[in-house]
Amino acid sequence: MSSYLIKDTTKEQREQIIKDSLGYCDLSCDEGGAAYGYDMYQPYIDGEMELKEIAQSFRPSYIHADDRPQSGGCEAF
Repeated sequence: MSSYLIKDTTKEQREQIIKDSLGYCDLSCDEGGAAYGYDMYQPYIDGEMELKEIAQSFRPSYIHADDRPQSGGCEAF
């Protein structure tokens, strides 16, 4: 497959892409019905969000040392 974009895939293909990526043989194989981690990709499978958008929404934000709030203590260094 050359493209994973929603416009280039069917719902079935997107579901298979996620199953293959997460390494699940069957999405209903665990007791809860849906495999762990699968739910976060449901918007992609449903054609609502691209994989890139989902990944960006879960990307952690880091605070640069210069942006941290200053404490009122002694600054020896």
